[in-house]
Amino acid sequence: MTKTFKIGFLLLACVVFVSCSENPKQADCGLCESVGAKWIQVEKELPTEDSLFYLPNPAPLFRKEFGVESHFDSAKLFITAAGYYKATLNGEAIGKNILDPAWTDYTKRVYYAEYDLSAQIQEGTNCFGVSLGNGFYNPLPMRKWGRRNPREDLNVGKPTFIARLVLYYPNGKTKEISTDESWKYSYGPLIKNSVYLGVLYDKGMEIPGWDRPGFNDTGWKSVQVGKGPGGQLQAAFFPAVQVTEEIRPKSIHEIEKDVYIVDMGVNFTGTYKIRLAGNVGDTVTLRFGERLYEDGTLNPMTTVVGQIKAPGIGGPGSPAIAWQTSSYVVDTEPTWFSPDFTYHTFRYMEITGLQKPPLLTDITGLYFHTNVERESHFTSSNSLLNQIQDATTRTFLSNLISVQSDCAVREKFGYGGDLNATAESFIYNFDMRDIYRKTVYDWVDAINDSIFVDTAPFAGIKYCGISWESAYLITQYYLYLYYDETDLVHELYEDNLAWMDKVARIHPEGMVDSGLSDHESLEPVPVQLTGTAHYLQCAEIMETFASLKGDTKNQQRFAELSEKLRAIIKAEFWDKPVTERINRQTLFSTLLFHRIIPEDELGAARDSLVQAVKNGPSGQFNTGIFGTKYVLETLSESVPIDQVYAIVNSTKFPGWGHMISRGATTIWETWQESDNVFTNCHPMFGTVTEWYYRWLGGIRPDPKQPGFKAFVLAPRTPTGLDSISCSYRSPYGDIVSNWRRESGNSVVYDLIIPVGSVASVSLDMKAAQGLSITKDGKAFQPPVTDASTPGEFKLEGGNYKVVVSG
Repeated sequence: MTKTFKIGFLLLACVVFVSCSENPKQADCGLCESVGAKWIQVEKELPTEDSLFYLPNPAPLFRKEFGVESHFDSAKLFITAAGYYKATLNGEAIGKNILDPAWTDYTKRVYYAEYDLSAQIQEGTNCFGVSLGNGFYNPLPMRKWGRRNPREDLNVGKPTFIARLVLYYPNGKTKEISTDESWKYSYGPLIKNSVYLGVLYDKGMEIPGWDRPGFNDTGWKSVQVGKGPGGQLQAAFFPAVQVTEEIRPKSIHEIEKDVYIVDMGVNFTGTYKIRLAGNVGDTVTLRFGERLYEDGTLNPMTTVVGQIKAPGIGGPGSPAIAWQTSSYVVDTEPTWFSPDFTYHTFRYMEITGLQKPPLLTDITGLYFHTNVERESHFTSSNSLLNQIQDATTRTFLSNLISVQSDCAVREKFGYGGDLNATAESFIYNFDMRDIYRKTVYDWVDAINDSIFVDTAPFAGIKYCGISWESAYLITQYYLYLYYDETDLVHELYEDNLAWMDKVARIHPEGMVDSGLSDHESLEPVPVQLTGTAHYLQCAEIMETFASLKGDTKNQQRFAELSEKLRAIIKAEFWDKPVTERINRQTLFSTLLFHRIIPEDELGAARDSLVQAVKNGPSGQFNTGIFGTKYVLETLSESVPIDQVYAIVNSTKFPGWGHMISRGATTIWETWQESDNVFTNCHPMFGTVTEWYYRWLGGIRPDPKQPGFKAFVLAPRTPTGLDSISCSYRSPYGDIVSNWRRESGNSVVYDLIIPVGSVASVSLDMKAAQGLSITKDGKAFQPPVTDASTPGEFKLEGGNYKVVVSG
């Protein structure tokens, strides 16, 4: 199996809907082993001038009729595209996937889906229909921030697709229907489609019955056979993007004559379905935003694509303000409409062009995201904590559209810094194993040998430095720590060594002196601190990976590098006085988090951190993308949990409770409220949910026994919080850590340890009068060791009730 950044053809084979072998080499590769299927597309070439991309360019419709003999056993469809596709069989949708295939660098790899169509195919004549959208393969040339043209930054081309249907018969024979020269195409009612701006749909251009058997397609054209985008076809092994919730609007108001504002109640990523009617040729226009102005009108400015907010910024043909807008041209009959091949982040929808007011029952929000399993949960007796948790998980899922984005509305890019900050937070809430494996392969395809890049898939941006590109390696480590994912470590080990060599070339002295630091910190933070800390983290990860490989030479090499980097950071940021203006919360929490401080000086460092937090605005956190994760963890290690809880539970600025008090239903990009520049749905500060699981629930992995073979269970019970319900789905099963206060100041813990795991339990026994334990309803006494202290013991698999009496 090839293992270089330059090629990156890492064959995988697990399918979305029909399971296959765990071993990629043994699995039926569906499309990649097919010799009959061909990439097909329309004949029309792409525009040669940027401005022409903004003209009407209808999405093509492709069709193919085929006959089926009786008595086939099963039928499998393998299908994918460069761009997005939507497939039907006999007029009915195939599967539930949307925005398929997942965004990748299509010149490196293209993921395909597999569907079981055994129940949908009918005897006799059938018809395949496929509509093809632009997605990230044929984006508009809008210059984000006035300079970044995605058509220059991404590997782009004319949308194209490939498909192969296999019928399996009882006698062992098969029949294949694949994409080839025999397919035909025409153009449909989707006149424009942009993954950023929205769509233009003309109801009068619909072609009734085009994707059903018996349709007269004599006027349709023969397809063009192409070469495809060039990437290796691989079976999708991760969850697809699907609609997971239908959201009913909260209210509709006519803000001015014939202008209606729809409040969906929450901010989310997805689209909508709407019942439309009017006079033939009327155009109904919908705009989207996260906020309203004080006068009740739509504020779309936090969702404007790439800060294109004045004429000329976006380049030739670009709208003066690139707000997200969809338009629908009405025909004769009332109809339901839902757009394809686009998505927005919005709470509010502005509707103009209707002949009569819309009803609440005429509109439904379609909340969609990569459909990761959500077996873990956290709730508490505190409504504010619960609102923060709801806003955080909604933010996370809203930024998971096959790529974990920092902003699902304006940029939609997979920035590595946000991944480094929030990966553990995502893992605590969702099963991220497969989608993070996909993410790592995106980085394999994005990385070059000479300079750090910021996003995967690569989107042309390369100024953030090691704290962003190191997501390639740090995400591998989190997969190892939480899921015991060692196959990936072995597969990419040589690549990881090459990447560390690249870091050494770029930063030969060890100190990181370029790149972005603690983004959105309220005070300056030098990149020398956070960047070098991430370099240190990577060196320690590679020491662990070398140990797994039995590579003692590199294990020693990276151990020495770790000590060198630790000494560099200590000398620069601890041993000598810091005289320049710096965020001291990020400073001290970074030093503590990355274990820079010697044992005999920990007390001084912790005291310094505590004082820095007290000096913060309202005695709260003022940290940025990395410092917030660090300060939550290290302050919790340094002071009674009551003090950290008071900050999380506060509605003062800056903080999560302040966002909620201002009406937020998703987490903001900045502590300071923004109604123009910054998105209101950004995962970066969502690391508070990690604190819920790690400190209130107390569930923490053990680096020495990854995958929760052994783990720490150390729940904390801050004053003022009466109960929590917390569970985490580990590879061994559900870990449950629930506790509640009862009369007499007692605390009752209901704990579940999965069979095969061992928990090192640590309970808060201050002022406790006694402790009793039952296992599966029977009295139980944990084994006592010489090191045992009250409230600390080990528990093996089982259901436990622990009562700490006050």
